[in-house]
Amino acid sequence: MKVENQKVVGIEYTLKNHAGEVIDSNEGEDILHFIQGIGNIVPGLEKAMHGKAAGDRFEVLVKAAEGYGVYDEKLVRRVPREKLKGLANVKKGMMVRSESPDGEQVFTVTHVTDTEIKLDGNHPLAGQDLFFAIRVAEVRDATKEELAHGHVHGPGGHHHH
Repeated sequence: MKVENQKVVGIEYTLKNHAGEVIDSNEGEDILHFIQGIGNIVPGLEKAMHGKAAGDRFEVLVKAAEGYGVYDEKLVRRVPREKLKGLANVKKGMMVRSESPDGEQVFTVTHVTDTEIKLDGNHPLAGQDLFFAIRVAEVRDATKEELAHGHVHGPGGHHHH
């Protein structure tokens, strides 16, 4: 069976940055399952998956725009420390949730001073080209329930919300 839209795909992957450093990998761990064609994975990898079959191995370069997006300076905010009184022990690298008119947004704390906190709403991999090494472990039809919920359920397709 080939990878096409609305199929469940299971992959083993290694993700590297432009310097060849491993950023993430599930080799030797649980297979990553997703539904092809509904945006469960970055667009560039989803495009590269199309037409592959279980057992296929391939490598793909996903440009930043087709990965986690280009870096957007407008998503970087400097906030006076007193506005974040609830975050007494704020440290660089922490993730902070904030409500905005567009809904909840997640920021990474990138700099902390006595008076100011710098928050970055970009994905940590925004602006970076991504190098994936992929092994397709499984391709199967998605269940009606999986398609309705927009994600893959556990072994045998059983999952309760």
